[in-house]
Amino acid sequence: MDDTGFETLSEHGCFGGRQGFYRHESRAIGLPMKFAVFVPPQAASSPVPVLFYLAGLTCTEETFPIKAGAQRVAAELGLMLVAPDTSPRGANVPGEAESWDFGVGAGFYLDALREPWARHWRMESYITGELRQLVASRFPADPARCGIFGHSMGGHGALTLALRHPALYRSVSAFAPIAAPSLCPWGEKAFGGYLGDDRAVWREHDASTLVEDGRRCPPILIDQGMADPFLPTQLNPDRFEQVCADGQPLALRRHAGYDHGYYFISTFMADHLAHHAQYLKA
Repeated sequence: MDDTGFETLSEHGCFGGRQGFYRHESRAIGLPMKFAVFVPPQAASSPVPVLFYLAGLTCTEETFPIKAGAQRVAAELGLMLVAPDTSPRGANVPGEAESWDFGVGAGFYLDALREPWARHWRMESYITGELRQLVASRFPADPARCGIFGHSMGGHGALTLALRHPALYRSVSAFAPIAAPSLCPWGEKAFGGYLGDDRAVWREHDASTLVEDGRRCPPILIDQGMADPFLPTQLNPDRFEQVCADGQPLALRRHAGYDHGYYFISTFMADHLAHHAQYLKA
């Protein structure tokens, strides 16, 4: 660990580039945070576009690099991949680990307003501010060419952060996102716990209501498996498609036989990286 609190945990040669895992003392979170970075071979000669991936419930910074199969195509396209953890850890907030869909591993990529979560659960500020700045200062990334994507809870995060911060991201996509969290049990639990009972506040963190209220972002690609067990109760892609029809470019692709897991994600990962590359390398 250096005098700024940054520590390299491990680095590994990967498709001509480097897959690394890191930890740092986060000012935004008030706790140490871990993240992963894949640096493609093209970064040896010049800064490269950077793509942030937000993982889903219960995942860590290791889930995407290990399971998604993204590095080979990212190396071909010259894209840096950054994967943060999904929540603060070690805060010792009462009840933080009592359920798998709230608290530890379930930060929902927002800044909590309700105590006792408000002090540390500040994932929106972390992703859009501190982590972007850290990656730009420590790695050969071009901060002017950033994209964002994610899965499930992380798909929700990618959509909402792109809609809330359109100047930060040139490209956006999602796998099976929680596309209308105000209307599903996962979202109601998270929003109520982190934000309180005022549903007007919830609207600012729900991709469907953000689009309905006039927010826009770059053209969105979404892939959804039709054998996804969470599709009927948690994801609401039809609702998101409906509101996007009024001026938000969206390609929503439905795939028979695919579920919610990383076999599905890895199948369509190359399409998503190509989608981002067309905007980040333009």
